[in-house]
Amino acid sequence: MLNVVLVAPEIPQNTGNIARTCAATGTVLHLVKPLGFDISDAAVKRAGLDYWHLVDVRVYEDLDDFFARNDVRQLRLFSTKAPRAYTEADYADGCYLFFGRETKGLPEELLERHYESCVRIPMREAARSLNLSNSVAVGVFEALRQQEFPHLREYGKMKRNI
Repeated sequence: MLNVVLVAPEIPQNTGNIARTCAATGTVLHLVKPLGFDISDAAVKRAGLDYWHLVDVRVYEDLDDFFARNDVRQLRLFSTKAPRAYTEADYADGCYLFFGRETKGLPEELLERHYESCVRIPMREAARSLNLSNSVAVGVFEALRQQEFPHLREYGKMKRNI
């Protein structure tokens, strides 16, 4: 099992896209408040998120609440400030992938406390960052690749007509 932790996400469309990635991969989605949007059943239905029922979503009041309620043995904090690339880290079963809010990233004190667990997605210096949902997809699929895509379909429906 893999875990995605969004700390204070602001844009509902990003979280919707991330939820779809989590639904497709069986990844648990942890949302740490404050949230910049409503995730009530009515709001989810209005947004047309027909896959929301496939996502294991857990909501926390703050980071202290999150760490109190979870036994985090391995974490990877994605930040443009991190010292090493995400491909240089290992991702064990049960790993927690942390991503910060769209405008500010993860809190500095969290990054400092877990310096050795910080990773970045390499990109051109002129580019500020990737879209949050793209960053999550990159991280999730690297972790799943290292784990040899557990519990995911190993085939496609394409047939060869020769």
